[in-house]
Amino acid sequence: MKHNRIDILGTPVSSLTMDELFSDWEAVIQQGQKAQVCITPVNSILAARAAARVQTIYKNAEYVLCDGVPVKWASEFLGTPIKQRITGLDVLPRIFPFALKNDFSIFLLGASPGVAETLQQVMEAKHPDVQIVGTFVPPFRAVFSEDENEQMIQAINAVKPDILLVSLTAPKQDIWIADNLSKLDTHLAIGIGGAFEVAAGMIKRAPVWMQKAGLEWFYRFLQEPKRMFKRYFVEAPVFIPLIIQQKLSKRSGRL
Repeated sequence: MKHNRIDILGTPVSSLTMDELFSDWEAVIQQGQKAQVCITPVNSILAARAAARVQTIYKNAEYVLCDGVPVKWASEFLGTPIKQRITGLDVLPRIFPFALKNDFSIFLLGASPGVAETLQQVMEAKHPDVQIVGTFVPPFRAVFSEDENEQMIQAINAVKPDILLVSLTAPKQDIWIADNLSKLDTHLAIGIGGAFEVAAGMIKRAPVWMQKAGLEWFYRFLQEPKRMFKRYFVEAPVFIPLIIQQKLSKRSGRL
């Protein structure tokens, strides 16, 4: 689990290739360890900058992945390039054949009602014999009650999955994993964001050319304008001046 981490506004973002990441995960599970995986777009990094609790979670998580072209660009601008952009949309489709190959089991937690079940059906059709051992959809609220949280934990621990995929939006999902990982009978807990809907075929992903051109955000905005407006037109513009400030501070020796 040892790898380079690049400081992006105080968040230590992992510098790994996808192959290195999955090789690490295989070892984590086989050795019976526990690891938290945070997939961090710009809005998560800004949330961490604004809230010490979130920042601490990212500093303590075993993996904090570079989700988004702006994060990758920032690392290059700062002179410490991250090896590879690794989004939840890239990770999720690879998880299922990875689990099948290694005889690992998977639990799906979160998303809207019906999404996890649809994803399960799609992936079982694509990868017969893959072990998706359970799904659970918690109520939509900012903070779960003790009873609701206990129901989630019990549902997961009843089947002891090797891999727990949590779709509660970031950074909420990262906070939930950090608060509960010690109670969970699982090895790898991944905050996967909104990737369930895309992998299930319920929302289309941007064409490859848009992904490579750094325009995937615009494609997502066109699909979900109300949900994505704040992320892309309020939070994202704040990011670039802060990165410039970080570089200037680094040059002047203040970082």
